[in-house]
Amino acid sequence: MSSGRALTGTAWAVLVLGLWVWGTDARQGPAHGSAPTTGDIAAVGRPPGVALPPAHAPLDPVEPRRVDIPSLGISAPVVARGLDPDGAIDPPPFAMPRTVGWYAAGTRPGAPGAALLVGHVDTDTRPAVFYGLSAARPGARVSVTRSDGSVAEFTIDEVDVLPRDGFDPRRAYGPREPRRAELRLITCGGAFDRATGAYTANVVVSAYLTGTGGR
Repeated sequence: MSSGRALTGTAWAVLVLGLWVWGTDARQGPAHGSAPTTGDIAAVGRPPGVALPPAHAPLDPVEPRRVDIPSLGISAPVVARGLDPDGAIDPPPFAMPRTVGWYAAGTRPGAPGAALLVGHVDTDTRPAVFYGLSAARPGARVSVTRSDGSVAEFTIDEVDVLPRDGFDPRRAYGPREPRRAELRLITCGGAFDRATGAYTANVVVSAYLTGTGGR
């Protein structure tokens, strides 16, 4: 680590087999010395008047390989991740800032339940893969290319900034509707608090399966 800034902690909370599992990921301060300005801008929830398509029936469970969010200019490889020694989901290393991590012990994107995709918002020197995630809006498309060549097409239905104080893991990671195939895209948000060495919130983008393609 080259900048000499204080180490920071990035907390990842994961719903695993009905248990709340917590942990931290120590690193340096955010790129360019400031955090993304998310605040209430991203906390759009489900605004009225946004027409959303019906849910598609869940697909067979197949591992993800790539995620694309055209409205945000995000196109990134997906790698399987597990839990770190503290029992938290282990995001991709900072040497892979443009890579998204999928919690491989959980739901596979397109299968029933909520699949978890995590990515860094920045490194100590530059924005990372999910830097622009807070700009997502309901109705936008998320495509997940899977290992069999199929593409699971999701539609965003909620965008939340959830404060760390009083954080509700069930809202962040629990399925919204039973038996529906859902997706969560997660990164850090809010402000960067140098006193605690952590961001003050998590950006959680929720989407649900609305179509298929590929092959």
